Amino acid sequence: MTQIKGGQNICGVSIGVLALESYFPKPPGHIKNPSSLGFTTCYEIIEGLTVPELLNNPSDEMLEQLLDAARRLEKQGVKAITGSCGFLALFQRQISETVDIPVFVSSLVQAPLIYAMTAKPVGVLTASSYLLTQKHLEGVGAAGIPLVIEGLEHCEEFAEVILKNKRDDMDLKLVETEVLSAGERLVSRAPEIGAILLECTDLPPYAHSLQERFGRPVFDIITLANMVDAAAIRRPFSGFIN
Repeated sequence: MTQIKGGQNICGVSIGVLALESYFPKPPGHIKNPSSLGFTTCYEIIEGLTVPELLNNPSDEMLEQLLDAARRLEKQGVKAITGSCGFLALFQRQISETVDIPVFVSSLVQAPLIYAMTAKPVGVLTASSYLLTQKHLEGVGAAGIPLVIEGLEHCEEFAEVILKNKRDDMDLKLVETEVLSAGERLVSRAPEIGAILLECTDLPPYAHSLQERFGRPVFDIITLANMVDAAAIRRPFSGFIN
């Protein structure tokens, strides 16, 4: 009989998620909606850490909460750690140095890769263009990459629910319209962009609509998580030779 090493309370989890506390709807394609994801997930909810708090008041205390949560996820046996908000880019380096598994807490980690693949500026749709700083880009190794950034801070439904946390109910169709309008502004400003990168984890549910409208590759936290899952847990290939 072959014995399997024990010591884990939960088994078979690929990606651990550092999850901010939020109660608005998470449609299929959202990192906090595991029913639609192509990998197994485990969540550490950082109680009291909201989107407005992370975007407007990042702090050392917040970092300590995230580091503790990352350690708990690693102890649970996850193979890699991501996050539920792209602005966690600010803490990418510190979190990755704290654990011994891959960390990718922001989709912005992909910016250098996208630029290398397209040799064109990368169009970024972000929750807030004026709160996304050089420090966030430096945190994920994206400083110096040609980026064209368009924010959703002036989109009424998106801003009221997600950025200002005024209510939990949200009109998803209206948000989709706002996201597509932001995409229009981005592409109008910079038709030379080679791809669109979604910083905000609330945007992947609309990625297919963005690609349909603008005809460019669309990258987000889900494309990155699928890649990391495929690398962290290699599966045997199916098929045949003859």
